[in-house]
Amino acid sequence: MLKKALSAIAIATLALSAQAADVLKIGATAVPHAEILNHIKPALKAQGIDLEIKEFSDYVQPNAAVEDKQLDANFFQHQPYLDTYNKDRKTSLVAVPNGKVHVEPFGAYSSKIKNIKDLKNGATVAIPNDPSNGGRALILLAKHGLIELKDPKSLTPTPLEIVKNPKKLKFKELEAPLLPRSLADVDLALINTNYAIEAKLNPTKDALFIEGADSPYTNIVVARKDRAGGADIAKLMSVLHSADTKKFIQEKYKGAVVPAF
Repeated sequence: MLKKALSAIAIATLALSAQAADVLKIGATAVPHAEILNHIKPALKAQGIDLEIKEFSDYVQPNAAVEDKQLDANFFQHQPYLDTYNKDRKTSLVAVPNGKVHVEPFGAYSSKIKNIKDLKNGATVAIPNDPSNGGRALILLAKHGLIELKDPKSLTPTPLEIVKNPKKLKFKELEAPLLPRSLADVDLALINTNYAIEAKLNPTKDALFIEGADSPYTNIVVARKDRAGGADIAKLMSVLHSADTKKFIQEKYKGAVVPAF
């Protein structure tokens, strides 16, 4: 009888432990963010955290969901985008401590030319329509000598701040997820790597030119100020910064996504 009683207590204790597992709700875009998070779920589970991942296809809703307390955190953006979002929406979301995870080198793609030297005068160039990523596209174009910007140090220039445009390029601003589909209609498109990968483009092979690993646009984990310092967030970042996660990123993305830790 004593053994049965002890067994019952042990089972009840295990059940209570399972029920007591922390649930951490995090929003992410599908590639590579949700893929990375799915990879680390077992490691977090072993630490008593059930990771719930909600996938988004845009760059606005993941922040709105964190601000509205529908999610604890998100993982999809870089600091310049977060700064612009907070300024425009009057929010105060923050990068969590040690929140940097990886860089997705931003690239230029075309279905019409194989070398950037063949870009014709008056060509149409598609860029993201949000200030931080649109500015990032222009900075990359300036770096490769296609345009010159009024303030080379600004991270959020707009087409209005182009002071030299020798090829008389025409700019078409589009929602970031639509950029891969625009390739048939434009001469060149500057595409965020997560959307390039989703569209079966290989950034290291298909991009005419691409950012280096020294890009300031490191992807970060973001939360509200009241959640950023939570123990569960700290555990999340510890697993994201593990040697296993680094190996996963390097082997799966082969340079299209670069660890920043």
